[in-house]
Parts: sequence; C-alpha cells; structure tokens
Amino acid sequence: DTVIHWYKQKEGEAPQRLLFVSGGKATIESGFQTNRYLVERSSVQKQCFLTIKDVIPGDAATYYCAYWDPHFAVIGYYNKVFGSGTKLVVSEKGSSPPANSEILQKKHENQITYVCLIEKFYPEVIRVTWTEDKKEVTDNVVKGDTWLSTKEDEYSIASWLTVPAENEDKKYYCKYEHEKEKASLSTQVNSVKTAPQEEDCRTVFNKGNLILFCLIFVTDQLMHRTAYLIYIILLLKSSMYYLIILFFIYR
Repeated sequence: DTVIHWYKQKEGEAPQRLLFVSGGKATIESGFQTNRYLVERSSVQKQCFLTIKDVIPGDAATYYCAYWDPHFAVIGYYNKVFGSGTKLVVSEKGSSPPANSEILQKKHENQITYVCLIEKFYPEVIRVTWTEDKKEVTDNVVKGDTWLSTKEDEYSIASWLTVPAENEDKKYYCKYEHEKEKASLSTQVNSVKTAPQEEDCRTVFNKGNLILFCLIFVTDQLMHRTAYLIYIILLLKSSMYYLIILFFIYR
C-alpha cells in the first residue's frame, strides 16, 4: 500500500515531483511527457524501478525515490524518506576511468591523515569509501567535491581519513567505484606518498597534486590572519570611541 514518489532535481534547482505510484498505477505530473516514463515495482523485493525512454539532454538531473513513513502517524507526524539519489549524465562524450589514483599521508602531532586522490575521470559521478578489515569507516572521514582538472571534462576528487598515530600499522583501504572502473588502494604499500612540509605548499600546488594539504595549511593561515585583523579593527574602534569621549569631556 506504500505510495512511491519519484523526484527530479536539476543542479542548482529545487526538486520537482516527476510522478507517484499508488495501487500499481503511475500518475505523472503535468509538464512531463507521459509516454517516456515507465515505472515498475516489486512488493516482494521492496524495489521500484524508473525507466526513462529516449533520453535527451534535458533529462540530465539527479533522481530520487521517496515515500511517507507512517512510523509516527500515531502522533500525527509523517516523515518523508528519500533515497540517496541517482545522478543521470547525458553527454556525447564517452566515459573514461581515472587516469591516476594514489594515497598521500601526512603526520601531524599524534594523528595521521591519509588523502585518497583520484584524478581525471569522466563523468564526475563516483563513489569513494574507506574500509578497514572489510568494514566501512565513516568516522573522521571527509569527502571533497569533484573539481574540473586543467583539461575540460576531466574531473578529480579527494577524500581524506584521519586516524590516531598509533594506528599507523593498520591497513586502511580507499575504494572507488566509477562506471568504467572499480579499484582499491591500500595505505600499507610503497606507493603511498608523504606530503611535503608547509613551506613547500606553493610548489606542490603548482604541480596540481597535493592541493588538499595546501588548502588545509592556507586555510589555517587565513584563520589566524583574519583573527588578527579583527583584533586590530576592534582595537582601533575602541580607540576612536575613547578619543570621541575625551573630546566631549574637555570641550
């Protein structure tokens, strides 16, 4: 009896409901061509499939399925649950797997940061995860957004994992899944590179490799500089008020 909803969201726009399925019948929202969308659902497998016929560039978007969860209906509250979304890319350009992938590491005090750098792939849709002993690691993991490489239509991405220094001998894996390739990189191999010291940041940035470490260092510098400038501004502002008050007192 569950009603399944499908949403379409273009980049930078609000999601639009494409259709909903109730009682085995799909109702398509106005503005969408009814003969291009086919919905199938399996109650036994608890799955719902959306097929788009004759795909055109305008179909490029992220598609979400959703349903109302009646778990809290007793107290008059419904929660709409969305799937993680499927991004559809429509392009004449063929897919290409990552041209380079590597793990970089940086020790800082009592921590180690591993950066998984995956470069020059197309399209930009990629899944990156960290695992230890086949178990996914989610704590202290940050996944960056994809960015365009120097060459048009080639994307790169980085994800980093921070662990205590005593875990240096543990083996972590950075796994990525792209429609053209799946791979797993280990932190316990000779190919893992050590990040340079902060003073080498500009040189490395120009090479286009250790961009994340540069950003971390530069961000830290900017935070200290910003705090210093704010302090100076507040000090000058206080001095100005003090002079104004003295002026009116001795006037």
